[in-house]
Amino acid sequence: MHRTLEFLLHHGYVVLLAWVFAEQVGLPIPSMPLLLAAGALAGTGRMSFFASLFYAMLAALAADTLWYQLGRRRGIKVLQFLCKISLEPDSCVRRTEGVFAKQGARSLLLAKFLPGLGTVAPPLAGIFHMRARRFLLFDGLGSMLWAGTFLGLGYIFSGQIERIAEHLASLGGWLLVLIVAALAAYISYKFIARQRFLRELRIARITVDELKEKIDAGEELVIVDLRHSMDFEADPETIPGAFRMDAKELEEKNDRLPRDREVILYCT
Repeated sequence: MHRTLEFLLHHGYVVLLAWVFAEQVGLPIPSMPLLLAAGALAGTGRMSFFASLFYAMLAALAADTLWYQLGRRRGIKVLQFLCKISLEPDSCVRRTEGVFAKQGARSLLLAKFLPGLGTVAPPLAGIFHMRARRFLLFDGLGSMLWAGTFLGLGYIFSGQIERIAEHLASLGGWLLVLIVAALAAYISYKFIARQRFLRELRIARITVDELKEKIDAGEELVIVDLRHSMDFEADPETIPGAFRMDAKELEEKNDRLPRDREVILYCT
């Protein structure tokens, strides 16, 4: 943090603008420490709080508008791409669509505070053709709330942050080792959990070609389309003969499925 303070003080608002934009575009470089540092410098009078807030909002809004336009032009493929490169791609699409379906534009107010949602909420707004003015209003308010929160925390606790920065600086290279080790442990945990899940799922998975062979052979199958309603609106095509059912409805009313035939479920 001490080096962050010095780096930010030396290079000013351009670094804040570029760093926040890069994070909001999707690069794995968290801007929270930088916002806290800018707030701490504002608390000691070495930077302007409102100028920092303006540049952070501008960067976030610019990146989000880019994703919004990609969502409008490329549709659900943008969201699928984002979730494919996440650590939890199997639940990413459904979780983020669920939040957006319930909250709509209001989800943009708190999206940046929720891991995984901050990057996918803007393209979702574009995918489902939210009006540009409405998107800019709610996303701007959300960006202001997000940046203002961390800048404000840095401003309020500026003295403590500088003392913490000095203690962390005394660790030297060991601080970087600890950060890298913690990040590696987290990624390893997620990777192992995902591989375990895929091994369990693979025994009950059927390929597209295998399903087509069964349909062509005239086998009596029950094919259930479990896609979220937002997925279906964006891409209404479905497998011939399939009927739609919500995943939650499947859990609560699975008696709708016959017991004497093979049941095929799909959600993408």
